[in-house]
Amino acid sequence: MHEQTPSIPRPVRRERPYRSVNGYGIVAVALLILAVGAWALVQRMMPLPMNVLLIVAGVALLPGLYMLQPNEGIILTLFGEYQGTDRTEGLRWTNPFQAGQKISLRARNLNTPPLKVNDKRGNPVEIGAAVVWRVHDTAQAVFEIDDYNKFVAIQSEAAIRHLATLYAYDSGDDLQSDEVTLRAGLDVVADALKAELNQRFASAGVEVLDAKLTHLAYAPEIAQVMLRRQQAVAIVSARHQIVAGAVGMVEAALKGLSERNLVVLDDERKASMVSNLLVVLCSDRETQPVVNTGTLYT
Repeated sequence: MHEQTPSIPRPVRRERPYRSVNGYGIVAVALLILAVGAWALVQRMMPLPMNVLLIVAGVALLPGLYMLQPNEGIILTLFGEYQGTDRTEGLRWTNPFQAGQKISLRARNLNTPPLKVNDKRGNPVEIGAAVVWRVHDTAQAVFEIDDYNKFVAIQSEAAIRHLATLYAYDSGDDLQSDEVTLRAGLDVVADALKAELNQRFASAGVEVLDAKLTHLAYAPEIAQVMLRRQQAVAIVSARHQIVAGAVGMVEAALKGLSERNLVVLDDERKASMVSNLLVVLCSDRETQPVVNTGTLYT
């Protein structure tokens, strides 16, 4: 049997700063050399090869110039070898043989389209999020990832899909009272999404500044059913409050009649009065009063 050789961990490319030269001074030097070379060529003060050499030297300095805007960096390589990243804004100069790739360090928005996923209960829901991110390690973003923009988009979608399976859309009898849901625990869910995205983006040199859910709804095929369920829960809750209030009002009415000795009711009449009052107070329709012109017992 062949023994498997242990894999050697590949070193991760990290950003290192590059110290460039002020470009304005180089421009002045290049212009001065060109002017001296041209003047010497016209005046024939030096041999022709020397004049040409001066002009070539002045022109050769110019390709090393580059300009950086605020929150912008440039990755410099020399014959394929990483030299460093320059983040100094303004006109800068470096070795003309070095190749440069500019990269934005500004914050960017990624608004994912609504994704159809299953929540913790298995119910299909639609969920979308807005992610604010930026590159913080240019070497990792360029050399460790083929296309960090596509990487961010795909990993964001994967993180949102995974997050939806960890939480139920809404609370219910099958969940604990303090359990976080997608609809009620938006802040907790947003913090969890941000933490997972930062973990996924760590290898790409990208950091997440903010992540929030922008779309959350049941899938169309179960939206009507879930709407009726929510309406039923709301009706039951409202009925519970109505009955609790009605019982208190009936109790107060009986207590007031008894304390003031306005009328003496036996148990049967008390039960009838309680029944009538509860019907009047708990009914969702207007009740029609019936006037009794006889006695209580007729």
